[in-house]
Amino acid sequence: MIAVADASPLCYLVLIGRVELLPTLFGDVLIPQSVRDELADEDAPEAVRTWIAAPPGWLEIRSVEGDTDASLQRLHTGERDAIRLAESVKADLIILDDKAARRVATERGLNVTGLLGVLGESATRGLVDLPEVVDRLRQTTFRASLRLLKSLLDRHKDID
Repeated sequence: MIAVADASPLCYLVLIGRVELLPTLFGDVLIPQSVRDELADEDAPEAVRTWIAAPPGWLEIRSVEGDTDASLQRLHTGERDAIRLAESVKADLIILDDKAARRVATERGLNVTGLLGVLGESATRGLVDLPEVVDRLRQTTFRASLRLLKSLLDRHKDID
């Protein structure tokens, strides 16, 4: 399986100490160079900058060539390049959190999930204690409504 990720899901997985879930769940994980640059930016959390400075072997960083079409112009560079990369490699999945980017990716026929989807799938497979990782996530700057987090926890409450 090939998954392409944007910066936000990677950032928060690093911050909660669960970034290794990605290769376990998806095998090949690709990011565009612009996402790597975003993760290495001086404004990124130190733990994220340290992680991307020596990326794991399972993470492949790729350049994205060619012009961006008009439907992607309103998105941030990393989101735009992640969508273009996912299309070019015929990725099985793209991992995006931004609502507008998710909508555009879906409209373009891509299979989309976000950080909470990754955590939910990890819980389903018994890879994480979902209440614990959601609690850790809530200690970061990740934004999700309490209702959405409760819904995620409720859907997985019977999984041990």
